[in-house]
Amino acid sequence: MKLSNFTNREIDRIIEMAWEDRTTFEAIYHQFKITEDKVIEMMRL
Repeated sequence: MKLSNFTNREIDRIIEMAWEDRTTFEAIYHQFKITEDKVIEMMRL
């Protein structure tokens, strides 16, 4: 999935969730359909 498919608000939320210890990458995937690798890539931008 491309980063451009997400709004700025969604990107902020995905990154916020990834930094939270209680949120798994699986939970992020189920909500946003984005893999762990893509989340990490997103966080590096």
